[in-house]
Amino acid sequence: MPKFVPLGNEALAQGALDAGLSGMYAYPGTPSTEIMEYIQRAPEAAERNVHRRWSANEKTALEAALGMSYAGKRALVGMKSVGLNVAADPFMNAAITGVNGGLLVAVADDPSMHSSQNEQDSRFFGRFALIPTIEPANQQEAYDLAAYAFKLSERHAVPVLVRITTRLAHSRADITRGEALPEKALTLPQHPQQFVLLPAISRRNYARLLDKQREFEAESEASFLNRYEDGPDKRRGILACGIAYNYLMEHYPDGCPHPVLKIGQYPLPTRLVARLVEACDEILVLEEGAPLVEEMLRGYPFEAGTVHGRLDGCLPRAGELNPVLVARALGLDVAEPAFTAPEIVVGRPPQLCNGCPHGDTFRALNEALEQYSKGRVFADIGCYTLGALPPYNAINSCVDMGASVTMAKGAADAGLVPAVAVIGDSTFSHSGMTGLLDAVNANAPITVIIVDNETTAMTGGQETPGNGRFEQIAQGLGVAAEHVRVITPLPRQHAQNVQVIQEELEYDGVSVVIARRECVETARRKRRS
Repeated sequence: MPKFVPLGNEALAQGALDAGLSGMYAYPGTPSTEIMEYIQRAPEAAERNVHRRWSANEKTALEAALGMSYAGKRALVGMKSVGLNVAADPFMNAAITGVNGGLLVAVADDPSMHSSQNEQDSRFFGRFALIPTIEPANQQEAYDLAAYAFKLSERHAVPVLVRITTRLAHSRADITRGEALPEKALTLPQHPQQFVLLPAISRRNYARLLDKQREFEAESEASFLNRYEDGPDKRRGILACGIAYNYLMEHYPDGCPHPVLKIGQYPLPTRLVARLVEACDEILVLEEGAPLVEEMLRGYPFEAGTVHGRLDGCLPRAGELNPVLVARALGLDVAEPAFTAPEIVVGRPPQLCNGCPHGDTFRALNEALEQYSKGRVFADIGCYTLGALPPYNAINSCVDMGASVTMAKGAADAGLVPAVAVIGDSTFSHSGMTGLLDAVNANAPITVIIVDNETTAMTGGQETPGNGRFEQIAQGLGVAAEHVRVITPLPRQHAQNVQVIQEELEYDGVSVVIARRECVETARRKRRS
């Protein structure tokens, strides 16, 4: 098969297609978005009619994929790390129901928080759910793991977590493709009640999951993703997880002088780890994210002697690893790469695009709020979060998807009236509707501003699930029709927009203002096409 040079995300996507994928379900979120986008563009996905539509959120994506697995087909779910928090309910319970067709949950972690609210490590979720977790070290492994992980999932009837991190997700390398496999036939479960999580059934399923743990460890011991490489200098042993193995080997192109245990599949292979611990005086753990493996080596069953890593300061506790940090941990004399920007390049904070409709919305909101005290605008995840920065300084919170509406309600419950929620069209579809229902049921004195630019702009312009239906959705949730208002955020409409927002701020109840104008970037792309 010919070679090609994909992103890590694209390698995983092509691997899944070649492994007989029948459905991809996802919600866009950097650094995971390209997995779905690649499948949406793939000719073979179109020819085979592979399902490849965006879902309303990560929870609905995983639940739909579980339904496809129930029907015997292979399904892939994609999300970023914080998206797994949203999908945690079906994720944890899918480990108890088990699967029929292979089910892979691909989660892109974001160490250093390039585009995320936190730096969580999804390997903990895999350990928490007691299911196998796979972490590729390079693009070839990202491709190869798909067929392997689907078979692993089907052999043990459990979902498999695939963890990828930003640098691998968004870097390229040439890979070699294998033979494409046909899709699985439609086949219902042999034991349909396995998906009925009544307590009596859940207890039986959980007991079976616990019984499988030794099998999962045996799989890890034999996995092509885990490998022990001996070395003559046993004063130090190195345990390298995922992409950290690449960073290590950049310094030893002719082979590392120390014994190395490469880890790409969990649970940890106990015998391989014990071999490293017994052979070496001390252990250096290289892992992207939290010190999960390092903590395990400090206790039963490994009880290694001297362990170095993120916990003892040998490596930074937070942020991405890189070859320079790894070199320093190894005691190698490697200088920090120097980069000097040309004088013409001036540093500046991120800002909204020129002509962005959100800027006009924030100007109108700021003016409408002039008669009130500061600190009453709760916002959400999206481009419009940049409204927290100058020149707008318009918002006071950004916590998680949908939190703007519920935080505004809570603040109003505390007596901060009026309270304002600013939420994007895609975020409202994702997680805002249930919060609005809570507000309606309480008749909370809040004004919800849906900044509707008719796309999921922050992650590249994907479709918005609720596009064109926000007035009906708000009214369907119980907002009075006369308090569902639509404004057009343009400079010439400024005075009118200020008046509409002021009127709704004065209303003692729930009101929704929809600020609708197309994203300037998607409009520009349409003109070019």
